[in-house]
Amino acid sequence: MRTAKDFFAPLAVGAPAPLRETPARPSRAIHFFDPGNEKMAAKVPAMVGTTDVLLGNLEDAVKAENKDKARNGLVKIGQETDFGPTQLWTRINSLDSPWALDDLTRLVTEVGDKIDVVMVPKVKGPEDIHYIDRILAQLEAKGGVQRPILVHAILETARGVANIEEICGASPRMQGLSLGPADLAADRRMKTTRVGGGHPGYLVREDAPRDADGNSDFTAARPTYQQDLWHYTIARMVDACAMHGIFPYYGPFGDIADVVGCEDQFRNAFLLGCVGAWSLHPKQITIANKVFSPSVEDVAHARHVIAAMGDGTGAVMIDGKMEDDASVKQCRVMVALAEELAAIDPGLKKSYDAIPSEA
Repeated sequence: MRTAKDFFAPLAVGAPAPLRETPARPSRAIHFFDPGNEKMAAKVPAMVGTTDVLLGNLEDAVKAENKDKARNGLVKIGQETDFGPTQLWTRINSLDSPWALDDLTRLVTEVGDKIDVVMVPKVKGPEDIHYIDRILAQLEAKGGVQRPILVHAILETARGVANIEEICGASPRMQGLSLGPADLAADRRMKTTRVGGGHPGYLVREDAPRDADGNSDFTAARPTYQQDLWHYTIARMVDACAMHGIFPYYGPFGDIADVVGCEDQFRNAFLLGCVGAWSLHPKQITIANKVFSPSVEDVAHARHVIAAMGDGTGAVMIDGKMEDDASVKQCRVMVALAEELAAIDPGLKKSYDAIPSEA
């Protein structure tokens, strides 16, 4: 067991000191690309500034015979691209694969100064994070990396969900968690083949209507409402991340053509507390940027409440609604997020700056 005073000490001689607070950098859309696909890789420089995070994917979407090609491609992209305000992440191969160690060795020693976050798939417990933590420290020292590379875990196993609090608190490197619905569904033996989203079979049904005598007519048509298979997992993930000062993300929404369903799913995650989602297609970047940015109306209301509450104590009536100190805390979260996003998104800055000062 590591003592508290040792927790923020480097795990290797010459490695950078661990961060004491996770940077709250905007990451509304984590856009995945295959660095071994020349056509896709060629588009990366033009995407800088259009998305908060570009992620070079080395794992499941890359065939075994293309692993070296993808890794080499990501190193080349890292060396040749100025990412400016956009973060560069990578999803390495799973720790039980023969490729994960090579992923880390090449990337950290050759482009470690460009990599912001390493996403680790199929994390089952804190021991996986401890392993990554030590390896990264050794490689940072070897490669002369000046700032610690952060770690993001994907919840793709039932054991990972069961150990979620321990995973979140396993290292100062922890940046956040993402929901991995496809692998998690398989591991749980869930009866769905969808990648994210709800399911028409997972529903609630209205009670049967009653006749004049109060008897239920069970043969009558009864409206049904599709439910979200992932509500429990996302809510638990949000709580665990909030407890440890890191960030929760919705994962992939697999039906690229269903932009309405994607937006609904992303918005549910945003309202529950997630800060971003994965993007598998450029159209999903637009959706994520929209959904995970507070609306002008919400920012205007939040500023109005903060101004009206003064020192933040007591309670006041604003537009017919009671607002108190808890309301101010909620509003400050909204305004802080808006300010972070305005710093990197000129369009949002213009919209937020146009809000009347008396709002």
